[in-house]
Amino acid sequence: MKFKKIAVKIGSNVLTHADGTLDITRMSALVDQISVLRKHAVEIVLISSGAVASGRSILGINKKMDIVDQRQLFSAVGQAKLINHYWDLFREHGITVGQVLTMKENFSSRRHYLNQRNCMQVMLDNGVIPIVNENDTVSVSELMFTDNDELSGLIASMMDMEALIILSNIDGIYNGSPSNPTATVIRKIKKGQDISDFIQSSKSTFGRGGMATKTTIARKIADEGIEVIIANGKKDNILIDLLDKKSDVVCTRFVASNEDVSSIKKWIAHSDGFTKGEIHVNENAAKALTGEKAVSLLPVGVTTVVGEFEKDDIVKIIDYKGMSLGVGKAQYGSSKARELIGKKNQKPLVHCDYMYLE
Repeated sequence: MKFKKIAVKIGSNVLTHADGTLDITRMSALVDQISVLRKHAVEIVLISSGAVASGRSILGINKKMDIVDQRQLFSAVGQAKLINHYWDLFREHGITVGQVLTMKENFSSRRHYLNQRNCMQVMLDNGVIPIVNENDTVSVSELMFTDNDELSGLIASMMDMEALIILSNIDGIYNGSPSNPTATVIRKIKKGQDISDFIQSSKSTFGRGGMATKTTIARKIADEGIEVIIANGKKDNILIDLLDKKSDVVCTRFVASNEDVSSIKKWIAHSDGFTKGEIHVNENAAKALTGEKAVSLLPVGVTTVVGEFEKDDIVKIIDYKGMSLGVGKAQYGSSKARELIGKKNQKPLVHCDYMYLE
């Protein structure tokens, strides 16, 4: 098998029929494939959508409801149904699964992040497949993942996977509209390759995200050394074919970077939604930070400190034009940082080992 540690994200449109009901036949086929991979010693974390769609089809409520209320109600009912199906299907193969419900807040602090990682690693070490989904019953809109594509990227990064496979209902990213018969799938995307002209902004039928979200996440994860594959989950034997070294299944592959990225840098790379303040830098500091050599951010290059933050909080780094350069872990609180603005011969405000530049 090509990879030995993979995260597999299954989208709502793969798991549901056109009317929103769960496609048990498709679920069963994917479970069969995962069981085959397990027999080849492939370690798998499954990120599965489908709870909200499942709950909607069970309850069939027609009365008007607030969109958050709908999502909470449908996911509460649908998640139980979804995990029950997975439990029964995997049990036929002698495989035990465990449910992991998470929220974006659980990635906001290093302690929560490591607790979550440890939980899933213990499951894997004991032969249990983690089935991960967002806890829609308690998540609030401003603190939700963009969709499960974002969640799958965080999980793949956190668990140091070799590959992330995102199963959608199309073959990959096309060089035109997928409905256009002349459009073809872009088979390989390398770092820096511009594909913005080909990305559709439309959302999927039952999911919250679209191809733009998938591409953004895929690029970031590939930069961390994890290959990302977007493929059609409705195709028979798709997972087996993707991991077969000899197979040439139609899909889009984001080529993984060869750079070695530390665990803490991976966490910081996905922490831009949890920043507590901003550090603005001058032109010289911006040039140094964006150069080829890794450098730390020293107080001498800082022009302004915005907001209130404590030592070890995540802060945004902004250049002299007001553009975001990246994020990093502050070595000082905001009060001390302000005292040190422009001073020479000081310890870094953000060390290069704890900084992620966009």
